[in-house]
Amino acid sequence: MDYGYPQNCSIDVLRLYINLGNVMQIAQQKDGAQLTSQITGAIDWRREGIKYRKNEVYIDVHETVSLLTSSTGQILRAEVNGKVLMKACLTGMPECKFGLNDKLIMEKESSAGTTVSGKKITGVEIDDCTFHRCVRLGKFDSERTITFIPPDGEFELMRYRVTEATQPFRILPSYLEEGKTRLIINCKVTAGFPDDKKATNVVIKIPVPTSTANSRATVARGRARYEPGERAIVWRIGSFPGKFECSLYAEVDLVPSIRDKTWNKPPIHLDFNIPMYSCSGVQVRFLKVYEKSSYQTVRWVRYLSKAGEYHMRI
Repeated sequence: MDYGYPQNCSIDVLRLYINLGNVMQIAQQKDGAQLTSQITGAIDWRREGIKYRKNEVYIDVHETVSLLTSSTGQILRAEVNGKVLMKACLTGMPECKFGLNDKLIMEKESSAGTTVSGKKITGVEIDDCTFHRCVRLGKFDSERTITFIPPDGEFELMRYRVTEATQPFRILPSYLEEGKTRLIINCKVTAGFPDDKKATNVVIKIPVPTSTANSRATVARGRARYEPGERAIVWRIGSFPGKFECSLYAEVDLVPSIRDKTWNKPPIHLDFNIPMYSCSGVQVRFLKVYEKSSYQTVRWVRYLSKAGEYHMRI
């Protein structure tokens, strides 16, 4: 604080002020000598003297897919919001250089695709992105390279948004009314991601009219039943392989009413998780760690795609 105004809100710096009792007094005295230089220095998110027996970096790419399609299957809105989470267990004050398959970077390298470990990686057009304050924005603006000195432990490196993405699931529903007391529903779901991936915790909510009394559903995979609280037939599939197709057949009994009320059909909602898959196509190309001792660094990368507002009109 300086005349009542906060000068630094970094968690790592504020943690040095916290007194946890006599057990931490010795460690606090050692950190106190570095406190002034850490507050007034240019890198207040990382202290000096950090040591690890094994230097590792964990990278998690999490994506949320939002999609809206018409009753004919035409995509009305598609968006993928992603974030890159890192856990850095590195000794000293390393400088990291991080690279994604950004289309602008790959075009700058005069290549439509780059070969890494025998695999061809195509560029993805990232619409906008935000970074952690440790990233040097000047280098990113001029060279489109993500260069930074990472904080110790877990932090969020960046967020991004992509509007051109693959459609992980396609739904083809069919509603057939047989009189005023019976409704036949056919729903076919097809996975559009590769067959070496699997979606987990897939939940499909197929809406039914408010006058529904009962329903009988038959599925090729998973379990489906009518849930009055959801006003929908909820179809749960524990594991859904890529390039696989599942179908549902349901007979819905309706309560006859004196007045014919128009049913405002809500969209079909889909929820899922796809480990080790990126719906936007964003991939980590490299992570280079530079430190004066030139130690070896172990890198781990994971991907996860999950549903956001994933709807299809009926």
